[in-house]
Amino acid sequence: MQAFPSRRGSVLQRVRLWFDAGTAGAVRSGNAQRIDWVRALPFLAMHLACLGVLWVGTSPVAVTVAAGLYAVRMFALTGFYHRYFSHRAFRTSRGVQFAFALVGASCAQRGPLWWAAHHRQHHRHADTSLDPHSPAVYGFLWSHAGWFLTPAAFPTDLERVADLRGYAELRWLDRYDMAVPLLLGMLMYGLGALLHVVAPSWGTSGPQMLVWGFFVSTVVLFHATVTINSLAHRFGRRRFATRDDSRNNFWLALLTFGEGWHNNHHFYPGSARQGFRWWELDLTWYGLRLLAALGLIWDLKSVPPWVMRKATP
Repeated sequence: MQAFPSRRGSVLQRVRLWFDAGTAGAVRSGNAQRIDWVRALPFLAMHLACLGVLWVGTSPVAVTVAAGLYAVRMFALTGFYHRYFSHRAFRTSRGVQFAFALVGASCAQRGPLWWAAHHRQHHRHADTSLDPHSPAVYGFLWSHAGWFLTPAAFPTDLERVADLRGYAELRWLDRYDMAVPLLLGMLMYGLGALLHVVAPSWGTSGPQMLVWGFFVSTVVLFHATVTINSLAHRFGRRRFATRDDSRNNFWLALLTFGEGWHNNHHFYPGSARQGFRWWELDLTWYGLRLLAALGLIWDLKSVPPWVMRKATP
């Protein structure tokens, strides 16, 4: 008769999963929908690390770097993790695909295959009990972040991303999803330490740049991104009659570079553009158009006329 693993062994195995998500074993059904606090520790530690601003202080350069990294990584999430990997709304080369997957991986929102697989699950079962982050079913806190920290949510369902799983580099980013965020954190510290020596008048340092450029920027980025799960299904206007509770919200669109036009997106998810009207600000769409003009991406899928005929006044 096989013995159950010791509690200590179980904890060590879960700690190992911080660094190598590919070693995950079978999920015990009794705990699958409960937060795994051991595996959630790095996520919680990132939030606590933001309190470091009380010790490291601030400087214009550190805040500027934090804002710049927010913008660049938000575009990678919205333009590539979402519109490209999840919905294949345009085409690109393998090199550009990997470059933006790398930037997206630095957001500490796991790998591109994981992200796409869970998002496709969301669209297939939006606002039902099979949707992992429906606020109508599970409430605000769970839809915002709780679901993200459960054993049921950690694995990547490769069957849902059969079109992507053949790329070894994407599989690597999924398995070692902490590697790129750790590298970014080290780069931020190194940048701050270098500026402290070569430009002391800028008033920054290694610890300050690490706290602002990595921890603060990454935590704000995470919570901005997941407002689309928790808030864009509760607050806003419904232009299209969809089977879910998705809504259009200008403020969320501003915060997430266009993702807040969520009812538009749920009605016609295949479009690379989510702000269907000219006045619906969609910064990601403008960025994608620029990449297309540079020849880096192509075949951007647009909104067909029949879609707008379905819209309510």
